[in-house]
Amino acid sequence: MLVTGGAGFIGSHIVDRLINDGYEVIVLDNLTTGNIKNVNPKAKFINCDVRDNLEDKINFKDVEVIFHQAAQINVRVSVDNPIYDANINVLGTINILNLMRKYDIQKIIFASSGGAVYGEPEYLPVDENHKISPLSPYGLSKYAGEEYIKLYNRLYNIEYCILRYSNVYGERQDPRGEAGVISIFIERIINNKRPVIFGDGNQTRDFIYVGDVVDANILAMNWKNEIVNIGTGKETTINELYNIISRELNFKDKPIYDKPREGEVYRIYLNIDKAKSLGWQPKTTLQEGIKRVINWFKNEY
Repeated sequence: MLVTGGAGFIGSHIVDRLINDGYEVIVLDNLTTGNIKNVNPKAKFINCDVRDNLEDKINFKDVEVIFHQAAQINVRVSVDNPIYDANINVLGTINILNLMRKYDIQKIIFASSGGAVYGEPEYLPVDENHKISPLSPYGLSKYAGEEYIKLYNRLYNIEYCILRYSNVYGERQDPRGEAGVISIFIERIINNKRPVIFGDGNQTRDFIYVGDVVDANILAMNWKNEIVNIGTGKETTINELYNIISRELNFKDKPIYDKPREGEVYRIYLNIDKAKSLGWQPKTTLQEGIKRVINWFKNEY
């Protein structure tokens, strides 16, 4: 197995599960946002970029499935620098697909983004048939990756499963990263700083625990040419989220409210009926997941 972005937040958890399940795993990560501490010592680690010439570094003849988690995930960065975003998320994906074609690798499991590709919802919850209307270059680059994967399936018979994640949170999520509001809130409160909420706080997200996302990736090895939403099917406002975290940490101060940010939807949560029909469903409640992340933070920091 090859996990791109396997030193990152989600990728490293996938690596751990694969190794626990008895697979040999290669981790590909350039450590831009990944952390070498996250890499399972039983995995073979390759410090490279998905855009690099990888044939000298990896024996692709031994790879059966690629979990493609590596990406530029920061919406703000994509708005400021769309070329950089597309370079990694589109050209990097094409590079991986070309290697799969050359070495006859069976399958790719691709991390996409429900919140980013659908854009502002026309109805809720958002199912897989909702129209695609990204609000950011990041969302567009993720959708372009999806379309290239589907094209390579049609042209070269490469099997795939595309997982459209909602807002993933959990242990190892970097609080300095843009994509993890739960980690950002916890880190600030632990350091006795008031968290910042962009907008009025009534915007909503669908927060899914990383362990449940890993379950979906493992099951996706048996899902053939599917596009599947991976979320909880539940809508949580950012104000509600703040209240849960501040209560857990016994933090009494109010958050700071700032102006909304470009490129982000106001309300979204995902319809997960298809995932359930394929045998997956989330197991971790938001309250339980937040407790786990808080415990991790207290040990880590």
